[in-house]
Amino acid sequence: MVFTPSPLLLKLLYTRGSLRNTPEGVAFSIKNRLDTVRITRIDHVQIDDRRLGVGEIAIDLGEGDIRPAVVFNADSAGFTLPVGQSATFYLATDQLTEGLHTIQVQFAADPFGDLNVEVEDSITLTPDNRPRIPRSSQDDYSDEAIRKRQDFAEEFTGQQFEHLKQYSFDAHALQGNCEHFTGIAQIPVGLAGPLHVNGEHAQGDFLIPLATTEGTLVASYNRGIQLLNLSGGVKCTVIGDAMQRAPVFVFDDARGARDFGRWVEEEIARIRPEAESTSSIAKLQYIDTYLSNKFAFLRFNYSTGDAAGQNMVGRATFAACSWILENYKGAPIRHFYLESNFATDKKASQINVMRTRGKRVVAEAVIPRNLLQQRMRVTPEQLAYHGQVSNVGAFMSGANNNGAHSANGITALFIATGQDVANVSESSAGVFYSEITPEKDLYISITIPSLIVATHGGGTGLATQNEYLRMLGCVGRGTVNKFAEIVAGVVLAGELSLGSAISSSDWVSSHEQYGRNR
Repeated sequence: MVFTPSPLLLKLLYTRGSLRNTPEGVAFSIKNRLDTVRITRIDHVQIDDRRLGVGEIAIDLGEGDIRPAVVFNADSAGFTLPVGQSATFYLATDQLTEGLHTIQVQFAADPFGDLNVEVEDSITLTPDNRPRIPRSSQDDYSDEAIRKRQDFAEEFTGQQFEHLKQYSFDAHALQGNCEHFTGIAQIPVGLAGPLHVNGEHAQGDFLIPLATTEGTLVASYNRGIQLLNLSGGVKCTVIGDAMQRAPVFVFDDARGARDFGRWVEEEIARIRPEAESTSSIAKLQYIDTYLSNKFAFLRFNYSTGDAAGQNMVGRATFAACSWILENYKGAPIRHFYLESNFATDKKASQINVMRTRGKRVVAEAVIPRNLLQQRMRVTPEQLAYHGQVSNVGAFMSGANNNGAHSANGITALFIATGQDVANVSESSAGVFYSEITPEKDLYISITIPSLIVATHGGGTGLATQNEYLRMLGCVGRGTVNKFAEIVAGVVLAGELSLGSAISSSDWVSSHEQYGRNR
């Protein structure tokens, strides 16, 4: 299924700030942000009141592939422009004066047909003489390109570097993961466990790789893991799965926004296939509508397979919104933004605690009274009461977590396994609960409402990171929920260990013994 890009979305194809003078005339860039297309024809370009025909246009497709538009139009095959790739237009015309200019590009693309991009951009004549990091347009991951950046860093800083240059993988594998690659940051990894997990997806014993520079962290998690194992393991359950993109539509008044929200609710069956046309993985579950002032915020909720899916759902929502912009016939939509800050990407938020982002997973266990006293030197009553007092502190401070330190274990696992570490800002949210059982044992559980993890895509395929995922048995199709359950189990182990250390006053002495408190 093909979606039709609206004029509002077509404006986003143009790369703002790309307009510049060249020795032969003028240049600017268009980046494909819609879907993989085949450009079949270039009609004309107009800058201000100057209309330039195909004889005055050449197109640079990257890697030295520059084609005159006349020759290009004569080739019936056209050229394929993948999502994310740019095409630079070179125009044989007089150079532009400094200031604002209007640009119009008329062309045809399969499967969309005739497209017209109209934008404004400015040009500056002030030279930029600042030092620039070396980059190769032919192969930026070659040994030569990397060495030039290393030499530049040493010359610029006046320092000599040894360890950052040492790595054991082909740098070309980093394409799509890291730009301007120069070296590595070596982070120590300690093993904790094995952790016994009683999950629906993760079942058995797992070695836990924790990447950290914080003394006592691995020891603390290992202590909690041992107690969980002695108690029969940790029970983990994925209870929710949703990844969001949240566009906003702007109207003249609140009534227009309200009516639009009702229309979206009625048209979900027609919107869903438009969104899912961009991916074989992303599935649109539902759309939440939130109204404020004259704005309609739509929170699109997807399942994304083994990928974290932020980019996947962005593309899907882009397609859905293009269809919406073309088909809504009510009050005029004055502005549209693909992300409104309502998905709270890489930000802690209450909506994610309530509505789920990524995986919503619960880890729970019952710790026998005698084991808790023998291993942690606290009673169930002490730990449960400490939790009540801590709840007050968390409430007063406005924290997104009433537990002890779930971000520690999550971050260490994220770094080791190639997750997007910035997602810790959302994933660290937690709801901790404990109670005394009728048998006078301790029941503890933690809900992680927005755990954003992946076992496919992003950094999970890189050399070291993939090895640690293999250590966990979380490589291959259908392993993301398994990984989520393991992460949740590790988090509960950390809550049990640190909570007990604080309750028994072992916290400071442990850091003195194992950390770097000097």
